Amino acid sequence: MLKSLMYVTVYVSDQDRALEFYTEKLGLSKRIDYTGADGRFLTVAPGDASVEIILWPSGPGQQRPEADAARPGVVPGSVFLESDDLAKDFEAFRSRGVSFVQDGPTPYPFGILLTALDPDGNRVELRQPRRGGGTES
Repeated sequence: MLKSLMYVTVYVSDQDRALEFYTEKLGLSKRIDYTGADGRFLTVAPGDASVEIILWPSGPGQQRPEADAARPGVVPGSVFLESDDLAKDFEAFRSRGVSFVQDGPTPYPFGILLTALDPDGNRVELRQPRRGGGTES
């Protein structure tokens, strides 16, 4: 029986630069940093370590999915991270030089949303769920 999500992958051109962004700018924690025969396996995670993000190299010979000519238009999905105070996080992230798609946190039917961009242009979707828990029909 499957019991939990372990990893999601974000393709990066420079693992050290990505590590700095995800830890120093977004405040995630470095979890695994292992270099073996297949290269460097590097992960970061939010405080609850509910899932780890693999910062996977996309250098020469390691193409990103959107570079796959057999599957035009295929791009990797966003990583979604939950915040308990997105307005406060936005100010902190902006002061650390994080780039955003929107001008600030934006209300939507399920709470508040904000999209950050990592150094490779990967979308990091930041969400604060609507207080009270439920969803709108």
